[in-house]
Amino acid sequence: MQSETRRRKIGFLLVDGYALMSVASAIEPLRAANLLGGSEYFQLSYYSQNAGRARASCGAYIETEPLGILSNQVDLLLVAAGTNLEEAENTAFYAQLRKLAAHGVALGGISGGGALLAKAGLMEDRRFTVHWEHFEELNALSDGYFLERRIFVIDRNRYSCAGGVASLDMMLALVKSELGTELATTVSDWLVHSGMRSADEPLRSRYLGSNTGVNSCVTAAVDLMESHVSDLLTLDQIAMLAGVSSRKLQRNFKSDLGISVMRCYMDIRLHKADELLRKTRMAVAQVAFSTGFVDQAHFASVYREKFGFSPTERRKRTRKASNVMRTPEPDEYSDQDSLLEHH
Repeated sequence: MQSETRRRKIGFLLVDGYALMSVASAIEPLRAANLLGGSEYFQLSYYSQNAGRARASCGAYIETEPLGILSNQVDLLLVAAGTNLEEAENTAFYAQLRKLAAHGVALGGISGGGALLAKAGLMEDRRFTVHWEHFEELNALSDGYFLERRIFVIDRNRYSCAGGVASLDMMLALVKSELGTELATTVSDWLVHSGMRSADEPLRSRYLGSNTGVNSCVTAAVDLMESHVSDLLTLDQIAMLAGVSSRKLQRNFKSDLGISVMRCYMDIRLHKADELLRKTRMAVAQVAFSTGFVDQAHFASVYREKFGFSPTERRKRTRKASNVMRTPEPDEYSDQDSLLEHH
C-alpha cells in the first residue's frame, strides 16, 4: 500500500548553467506525486558546490545548500548540468561524488550531469545516457563507457537522462516503480504529458532534429554516420547497413534533405569536431583525428569553409566568450596547429 511506502529523499546537485527545463521536468513529477498521492513520498533538497544561488542558463536561480554537508542524507542525488562542464570539473568535486557513492547514495545525471559522473569514474560497468551534445566528448575520452542513445537509462543505482522532457519520463518511471502504475499515470495525465515514454525510446538524431518526414533508410543512414565519426564508413557500407542500394540512398537524401550522402556525412563530422573544440581541451590535431581526418591541414580547410574561421580561432572565441581563465592543455593553442591550418 502507498501509505506503507517509505519516504524517498532526493537531492538535486545543480551545476551553474543547468537547463531550467531539464531540472523542472524532474522536480514537478515528484511534487505532483506527493500532491496527488496525498503524502510526502518524495522529499526534495537542492545543493551546489558552494551553496547559495545556482544559476540556470536562462538566468533564473534556485537557492542551494553546500554539497559538502551531504554524507548519506539523500537516497538519490541527481547531478544536473548543461553544456559547459568546465567550471565543475575539479578533483575536489569528483572526490565528493565518489565519497557519496561509497556511502551508498544512488547517483544520477541529468543532461550533462551523466558526463560529470562518468569523468568522476562513477559510471564504470554501468549503462547510461547523456544529452547528445556530450556523446562525442565522452567517446573521445574513453571507448569503455557503456553509452546508450536513449532518453533515459536506469542501471541499478545509477540514473541518467538526456535532459529536457526526458527528465519527466525518468521521474515518471521512478514514481511507477515506487508507487505503482496508477499513480504514475495520474501524474502523467495531470502534467498533460501525452504518454509515459519507456527507457527504450531512442534519442532523435541531432542532424535530423524534429524532421520526421524522411525515409526510414535516410534515418538509418544518419544514425550510422553519427555513430561512426572516427571509424568512417564508405557509401556502399552505409547503404548496405541501411538496407538499400547506394543509388536509392542517394536519391532519398537528395529528395528528403537536399544534400548528398557524403556531404551529409562531412557536415556531421564537422559539427562533431566543432563540439569537441568548444567543450573539450583536446588539441586540434586530436580533434581532427577523432572526427576521421588524417590530415590536419585538410581538416582546417574544410572546417574554415563550413564555419568561416579556423579550428584554433573557434577555440579562442569560445575561451573568450566563457571568460574563464585557465591554463591551456599541451598543444591546445600551439604554433604547430596554426601553421598546419594555414599550410
